[in-house]
Amino acid sequence: MAEAASENIPKFLSLTPFFSELSHESLLRLSNNVSEETFIKNETIFKKGDTGDSMYVITHGKVKVHEKGHIYDTLKSNDCFGEYALIDNDTRSASVTALENTKVLKIEREQFFDLMKNDSGFAQGILAVMIKRHRELDTIQERLASSKLEIEVANSKLSGLIDGAMDAIIMFSNDFKILLTNPSANKLLENEDVLQRNILFFFDDDSANLIEGIVREENNSKSINKYLPNIVKVIGSKDTETLNEGTISKYGEGSKTFYTLILRNIEERLIAEDKINLLTKQTEYLTEEIQELTNSYGIIAEDKSMKNALNLIQQVAKTDATVLIHGETGTGKELVARAIHKESNRNDKPLIRINCGAIPANLIESELFGHEKGAFTGATASRKGRFLLADKGTIFLDEIGEMPLELQPKLLRIIQEGEFDPVGSSETIKVDVRIIAATHRNLFEFSKEGKFREDLYYRLNVFPIEIPALRDRGNDICLIAEEMIKQFSKKLNKPIAELSDNDKALLISYPWPGNVRELQNLIERAVIVSKKGNINWQTIIPNNLGKDERAIEPVQEKILTSKELVALEKKNILKALKQTKWKISGENGAAEILQLPPTTLASRIKALGIERPV
Repeated sequence: MAEAASENIPKFLSLTPFFSELSHESLLRLSNNVSEETFIKNETIFKKGDTGDSMYVITHGKVKVHEKGHIYDTLKSNDCFGEYALIDNDTRSASVTALENTKVLKIEREQFFDLMKNDSGFAQGILAVMIKRHRELDTIQERLASSKLEIEVANSKLSGLIDGAMDAIIMFSNDFKILLTNPSANKLLENEDVLQRNILFFFDDDSANLIEGIVREENNSKSINKYLPNIVKVIGSKDTETLNEGTISKYGEGSKTFYTLILRNIEERLIAEDKINLLTKQTEYLTEEIQELTNSYGIIAEDKSMKNALNLIQQVAKTDATVLIHGETGTGKELVARAIHKESNRNDKPLIRINCGAIPANLIESELFGHEKGAFTGATASRKGRFLLADKGTIFLDEIGEMPLELQPKLLRIIQEGEFDPVGSSETIKVDVRIIAATHRNLFEFSKEGKFREDLYYRLNVFPIEIPALRDRGNDICLIAEEMIKQFSKKLNKPIAELSDNDKALLISYPWPGNVRELQNLIERAVIVSKKGNINWQTIIPNNLGKDERAIEPVQEKILTSKELVALEKKNILKALKQTKWKISGENGAAEILQLPPTTLASRIKALGIERPV
């Protein structure tokens, strides 16, 4: 009914003994699940033997509980009846008839069970009332001597409700002696004989102090009903430790003061929260990784040496073998690592990257393996290491040659046994991680000089992949440059003209000491300074000759014009064609000698007007 949600109904229900232990929030929810009915004088509300599925609370008027002419009780405003129909399927044990015009609030069994299930405060309050009734059975028996059997049945039902609860229910006195437990409590405490034992003995020091402090603080209060502010640790008789949340309530006064503690094990929830936290950290890390990526060019390769590297990637990707990628700085070792991970069976798991040379030596251990709170100065919170983030996935250890010697045994242990200990922790963590390492150093020479563990080198060098320098990849320089120009042109919204033959010759002639990374930076700068879609590569590509060299070589070589470069290219192509007897493609063809794709060579032959002599 619409008015049930008003403040009047909760206030009225709070004065009903059956709901006296409920919080205001629980009473509001209950109010939304009641309906109002009206009965005239002498109208029967229900008869003995009727099927019961609801209880009633009198708001106005008066009723009698009777069997034929025998009246068991007379009830008035704030009294309730029929409540046992909420917890059993038995028929009504007596009849109820209105003695005058009467209004009642009706609560259905289904709504009651929903509240018991979904509102822990509601369940705790009802249980507290039922337990109180359980303790007052003697008084009830004096008042209802003729209904002794009915009370015993009700007591059995209430005990069954308490005993069947999944939460641990513990009643104790004001001197902390346990008076009543349910099976769930006995299981939690790992003891079937806990009555009259001190409840504080089953908690760790912090939790025992918390419970004791609440009891002492609320000593002068007539009643309490509150959530425990902190998680409490229960230590069973078999030394099993569990983490629990709970509520505590109080009723009675003086020597007849009793407390009810309801505890719920939250171990599984904490594990789930920890997993969510780990996944959140992985998501944050991967977001950072995506932001750090400077291109999406992939691996462009026409050169034979780079194609061999791609072939090795395909061979090793589907295995879990450890890979050691070697190549000069800027050759794209990380790109190769990403390609291996993408083609592997772990591609649905994270690829975690760490540059061993970019992290201070005193922090890299924590970065790799994680640490516990307080493990060292500044460790104000626990942290998951990169190896744990990479569990079931792949970790890429860039610049592995820079890893401190003292950490190398810990890495060797992970490779051999798949386990490690976080900094400041005695707990051993098992992980399943595929390791890809990269370096521009000669690790073999390093191991001979004592700068790198020899056993670790051999463990990492299971499947070596050599990445050729950019200067050794021939026309790949131009192919990569063209792709980069497209990307930066789109990014900066500056259309750029295609590379001319002269531009390509300049790019190929430069030695590229910084490899692909230098090429990328140079092209980005070139696109930025371009004018009307044109780039003056003469001013962009660094001069190979230093000042000292020019001083020693006063006579400079002749600078070729564009026409002379074209003539030189034509002469070079003719030389290759004559050597191969005009065989363009295939093994030992002119395209292979010139390290050009056959289609590119054919286009150049046509553009230069080269014709085979008759």
